[in-house]
Amino acid sequence: MSNDGDDRASQENCAMKGTGGAAYEQFYPYYAELCALSELRKKPGFGIPLRSGMGGHSLLYLNGVRLDRTQGYPVLELCAPDASPGSQGVGISVNSHYKNANWVAAEGRDFLWRGALKPGEPLTREAYERTQHHAKAMGVLDGVQFHDHLFRDKPSGMTERDYMYEISVATDYAAQFGRDTFRTRIPLDHARMSAIVDFLNGINAPYRDGTRVYNWRLFNDNCGHVAHNALAAAGVWAPWPTGQFFALAAFNFPVPKNELVDLALRTNDLPIQNPKAIYKDRQARQAFLTTGFLPTAPGALAAAAPAVADNEVYDINRLRLIFYDNPFWGPYRHRFARIFTEPRYLDLRANLRHFEKLYATALKSRGATGQGAGFQMRYNEYAAREAAKVRGQLACLEQSGALPVEVLP
Repeated sequence: MSNDGDDRASQENCAMKGTGGAAYEQFYPYYAELCALSELRKKPGFGIPLRSGMGGHSLLYLNGVRLDRTQGYPVLELCAPDASPGSQGVGISVNSHYKNANWVAAEGRDFLWRGALKPGEPLTREAYERTQHHAKAMGVLDGVQFHDHLFRDKPSGMTERDYMYEISVATDYAAQFGRDTFRTRIPLDHARMSAIVDFLNGINAPYRDGTRVYNWRLFNDNCGHVAHNALAAAGVWAPWPTGQFFALAAFNFPVPKNELVDLALRTNDLPIQNPKAIYKDRQARQAFLTTGFLPTAPGALAAAAPAVADNEVYDINRLRLIFYDNPFWGPYRHRFARIFTEPRYLDLRANLRHFEKLYATALKSRGATGQGAGFQMRYNEYAAREAAKVRGQLACLEQSGALPVEVLP
């Protein structure tokens, strides 16, 4: 098919659907979002007193995925392409609380971040309690058991179920109630999202059937391991091993803020205009030959959103989220600053224009790379296909006058 034909098809699709504030979901109905959450500090005098460490927490949001509510336990299912996948999603959370699950899931992007708060509504005690009632009605913790020792601090008169939902707020759901959030969003297709769903359902299976008891371990099986390895199942990067010897794992384990930066660079900065460099990257080469896609592609965007400002329940002043890095000459601070200042990492139009230039460069250098005729042919087809897609998306945005991507709550 010619490039002009691809461009026309994209423009017709845009004209039929429109973009408005849902431009991103129209282009990329299936996407994953790795989220690094700051520490948590609850104000005294209301509910259970909670504080967390400055290493923060990771969530993995999956758009185009939902819960199978018939299971009575966290089981994911992939939305079909004809079932409005762009309007559905779940947030995956890993917590040391769980005994018979590695992760739980909260449905709905808005609920994951802001609970039952209406736009502009302050976080009052009433809204806090309303959000917990909503979480129970959704069944966020249905079928999930907590370790027995956690209930030692349960107030008398409070049911175990109420206590479970109380200590899960701002960690497993309604994250922005008490935490600042930093996110990297990456587009996927149906097949790669299916691989993530299968991976996540697979790691919960032995805990569900009682074969194993889940014990969270900071260096060997934390929230970062699950999010990282779920993305590895989609070919984004190499998996992170779990179960390593303690002394070895302590020097190299996934940390939320580091992972956020690594993902933003992995999905934006591979030299995709250079087929030789892609071929030398083992994981990128394998992903390309298996799925036809590269980890670096248009639509990988970063964003940041603060905790709810008008807040009766949480102390939101100077919430910390550290890097696992040398504080003097470590690279992560500089990488983080670059990501959150350069438009191509933050804005869909700028991002698409950046990739338009990369694909144009790739198309100009279609000569032999020494990597085999088969690889070169697939690479040339890939570059032409993606260049046409980006041109169509840019034309769609210009026609509609839409915002490049919705403003995150």
